[in-house]
Amino acid sequence: MKSFVVWLAVPLENVTHATVSNYIDYLMRKRLEPKTINCHLNSISQFYHYLREEEHWTIINPIRKNHKLRMARPLPRHLKDDQVETFFKVVKGHRDHAMFMLMVRCGLRVEEVANVSLDVLDFKHRKILIKDGKGSKDRIVYMSNDAIHALAAYLKVRIASRAKKVFLVEKGTSKGQPISIRGIQKRMEYYARKAKLHVSCHHLRHTMATQLLNADADLCTIQDLLGHSNVKTTQRYCRVSNLKVQRDYFNAMEVIVQQTACNQKSG
Repeated sequence: MKSFVVWLAVPLENVTHATVSNYIDYLMRKRLEPKTINCHLNSISQFYHYLREEEHWTIINPIRKNHKLRMARPLPRHLKDDQVETFFKVVKGHRDHAMFMLMVRCGLRVEEVANVSLDVLDFKHRKILIKDGKGSKDRIVYMSNDAIHALAAYLKVRIASRAKKVFLVEKGTSKGQPISIRGIQKRMEYYARKAKLHVSCHHLRHTMATQLLNADADLCTIQDLLGHSNVKTTQRYCRVSNLKVQRDYFNAMEVIVQQTACNQKSG
């Protein structure tokens, strides 16, 4: 508020929407981040609300919703191949190995891994039915050979339980009960520390999407596998999939150079 008041050339009661827009331009020229600018605007808005409600000023709040700047969404992070290998080297136990394989090979969210049940596993057709995924949508995902082997190895040693969920707590008072979302996240945090990697459950899902894109999988196919409602969400992976961009560039450029050479000869 001090910054705003010092900048102002008019009394507080004369501030207009245009004044706020000019103030935003001023803050942007100072190279402040959108998040910081939005904090300024929120403070101003709260101050004018106070003046109206507590001090009973007859005054209009000059902050509009469209004044707030859009926050840049961070690009999805993914692991490099050697980091994936490093991570799985420290993962111990068939259950944990299978849980994280379903993320990095099938693109499952952590809550989807926690909720997957025995009746949706189809080993014959190498697929899993994900029920009530994000947005309450069902979808089919497929299992790679190593994911199938990891899941089969776990089911052979799975604790005897009436629970329908696949992944169970293996120790303590909750032994034999379905493992919670937080329980899976804690296992991830433990292994991330051991591997000395900045990795989360969602990073494994991002890794699967990026690897598929680099392997020239169709964007719509990746969208279906991940359960994205909008292809624009999936398109964000294109911005981090440098291998595909590099390959597409050189392949296209080779065609262009050849066409140019042919045109010069014919000319």
